[in-house]
Amino acid sequence: MRVVVKVGSSSLTTPDGHLDPDRIGTVVDAVVTVRARGDEVVLVSSGAIAAGLGPLGLPRRPRDLPTQQAAAAVGQRALIAHYSEAFAAAGLVVGQVLLTVDDVTRRSHYRNAHQTFAKLLELGVVPVVNENDTVATSEIRFGDNDRLAALVAHLVHADQLILLSDVDGLYTGHPDLPDSRPIATVRSEADLADIDVARVGSAVGTGGMVTKLDAARIATAAGIPVRLTSAARAVEAVEGEPVGTLFEPTGKRRGTRLLWLAHASETRGRLLLDAGARRALVDRGASLLAAGIVGVEGDFSAGDPVDVVDPDGAVIARGLVNYDSDELPGMLGRSTAELAAEHGPERERAVIHRDDLILVS
Repeated sequence: MRVVVKVGSSSLTTPDGHLDPDRIGTVVDAVVTVRARGDEVVLVSSGAIAAGLGPLGLPRRPRDLPTQQAAAAVGQRALIAHYSEAFAAAGLVVGQVLLTVDDVTRRSHYRNAHQTFAKLLELGVVPVVNENDTVATSEIRFGDNDRLAALVAHLVHADQLILLSDVDGLYTGHPDLPDSRPIATVRSEADLADIDVARVGSAVGTGGMVTKLDAARIATAAGIPVRLTSAARAVEAVEGEPVGTLFEPTGKRRGTRLLWLAHASETRGRLLLDAGARRALVDRGASLLAAGIVGVEGDFSAGDPVDVVDPDGAVIARGLVNYDSDELPGMLGRSTAELAAEHGPERERAVIHRDDLILVS
């Protein structure tokens, strides 16, 4: 069995925002429990920025991206040092894995990421994963480690994702409200219909309950069950106790890049289609060719995610585009054969190949 455990900053820090060795120890105990029964585990851990606050003399988490990146650069070393020492006491070796959005969207990157995880787990290493905050930009990033954990769970073919929070599960309202009640199981989106998710959970860190529900949707859509509970009950969760909230699988496994496109990507532009291209994509599962595109919006590069918009203005798909935005205007409405004859075989490729495109409506 392979388990991904995710823990957020609020579950690893003191009230003033600094790392708490005792809280780290609770998470380590849960991971050691998984390994002791012979299973594999990947730990997705926030906390790098929090770990950098003390050394940099910062009183609280910074709001601007450059200072966050500076804190992460300093704090990531401290965070992994805490984990290395704690796991070494149990005879386990850790390996640091820092990921960017490109690592799950660009074909060569995610293949390399998958191979790295496979080898680390084969060697008995506990991968400790975080977003590479020092190089991420505000436009292209996971934004929180809940979504990252869901995509990592899919990337490593996990059998379960456990989300550890500062609340002990999903409630019908804010946990502090007297009329809120815990939800033991979520079987479908219908079970969430009466929940005001914007007001549920903690505001500590970058996540909150909204992003945890997003992560649960991503993982369960790929056939991976998700359990959400508090970090204090981490050992019970990995032991299979019915703590917190269980999100049951709703779909089957599919490509990690396509999961990212459907649930978590921020697109860089829009391609406007004619009616024929819409039918080709929706009814026949075809690739998107220049002949069916009538307009281009945004500034993007080859490999970036873009929205695909039908004649009514509805976004019907997302995909990874094969051309820069400034290359496309001269190609619109023209057949592949015509473009190849004029520009050579490099223009024979689709604007978006069907393997890099997912319908969203």
